[in-house]
Amino acid sequence: MGRMITLTRPDGGSFDGYLAEAGKDKPCVIVIQEWWGLNDHIKSIADRFEFEGFNALAPDLYHGRITQDADEASHMMNGLDFPGAVHQDIAAARDYLAAINPAVAVMGFCMGGALTIGAAVRLAGFKAAICFYGVPPKAFADPADIKIPFQGHYGTRDDWVTPEVVAGLQADMEKAGNSPEIYSYDADHAFFNKTRPEVYDADAAEQAWMRMMAFLRANL
Repeated sequence: MGRMITLTRPDGGSFDGYLAEAGKDKPCVIVIQEWWGLNDHIKSIADRFEFEGFNALAPDLYHGRITQDADEASHMMNGLDFPGAVHQDIAAARDYLAAINPAVAVMGFCMGGALTIGAAVRLAGFKAAICFYGVPPKAFADPADIKIPFQGHYGTRDDWVTPEVVAGLQADMEKAGNSPEIYSYDADHAFFNKTRPEVYDADAAEQAWMRMMAFLRANL
């Protein structure tokens, strides 16, 4: 089981994160939250990474705020300073983990998936990135600018990150010379979230997890 720690941002500010430790000789993963906040579901994913042999750190991008209401979650996401989250909070998480082991990957879900792409584009020091059903505005981060190994997991019934959006992401990355691993599942947005039975797909979630584990072990 993990624990909450306090992290120092490059600007000198502080915030908290959930750390699950596998050991100093183990590779590391940043786990970026959905728009609900750093809730028990995200913490459980960090714990699962620890069980798999990875140090995992989930930064609290909302600085203590959590919700189960979609309207409130949308409001909190829209109020998030995305560049600040990347260049301050996620950068701080990267630096903390790199001091344990320089083999660091970044991954996230939904809003966290978009921020994963943002971090892969805007920050150095990552060995790999994994995105679950998220794509940021190109003005913030263009996936074509990702230079590290990238894996994406998307649902074909997603009406936000649609199959057309995913196809465009893959085409842009390949045109730029990257060779992303893109997987599509006959599933809805947020198919990995077991706390949401209306969209959770156990088979797709397990297949995506196994693919991600193989990808991380090959690149870290």
